[in-house]
Amino acid sequence: MKCIMCNGKTMSKTVEHKEFGVSLGSFPASVCEKCSEIYFDEKTAETIQKKSQELGLFGLAKKVKVAEIGNSIAIRIPKSIGTFLNLKKGAEVTIFPETKHDIRIHV
Repeated sequence: MKCIMCNGKTMSKTVEHKEFGVSLGSFPASVCEKCSEIYFDEKTAETIQKKSQELGLFGLAKKVKVAEIGNSIAIRIPKSIGTFLNLKKGAEVTIFPETKHDIRIHV
């Protein structure tokens, strides 16, 4: 198989798959020798998706809008993400820019 990203050659490997830092297990995959892009076959992708759903990770990423509150801006954290992070009302977190396009919140 050729890599669709860089046209490199792929080889069969077993790779660990993580979502949001949670390991879903190790799965057979084709991995590009040049750019390390990972490809799963349909059956493996379905197994990974099922495991992700069982762990409550599937669909956890959300788009939210920025709001304005007084002199500040606010980003609401959806309840599903708050639950995943075990955030409670009144909890203190640290927020900082990781890059010009990424915000990091440390719980």
